[in-house]
Amino acid sequence: MDTHPAKTDAASPCRLLALDFGLRNIGFAVSDELGLTAQGLPTYRRSNKKNDLEHIRRLIRQYGIAEIVMGLPLRMSGAEGLQAEKVHEFAAELHRKFKLPVHLFDERLTSVEANRVLRETDMSIRRRAEVVDQLAAVLILQGFMEFRKSSR
Repeated sequence: MDTHPAKTDAASPCRLLALDFGLRNIGFAVSDELGLTAQGLPTYRRSNKKNDLEHIRRLIRQYGIAEIVMGLPLRMSGAEGLQAEKVHEFAAELHRKFKLPVHLFDERLTSVEANRVLRETDMSIRRRAEVVDQLAAVLILQGFMEFRKSSR
């Protein structure tokens, strides 16, 4: 498991799956094969670990996922809290289960940014609540891809 974005050979396209991992929901986003754009997927309402992992397995197969990116919730100071510990545990489980690289990427302010963007739309409060995790996953994935591109 890697806590820093890995560099990959630009000649070998791979799709990334991003997770905005929460206690109740998981927001998802998937990249295109070139790692340039992120598209949100429907938010998943968590039930239990077995069902959560089965849903992720289906997404991995459906989209041909080669790497997973999880948002790492850090405090503004950069310190990790209880939720970051849960993300580390789930990331380790994903790595064990699917044998794919799992990258943890600083997600500070992605939910704040997602809420700000959604407030600027004509979307109802209820609909915004349904898509905020999805948009947060898109922001995590875009940030990760931009970081990876700039560090080449």
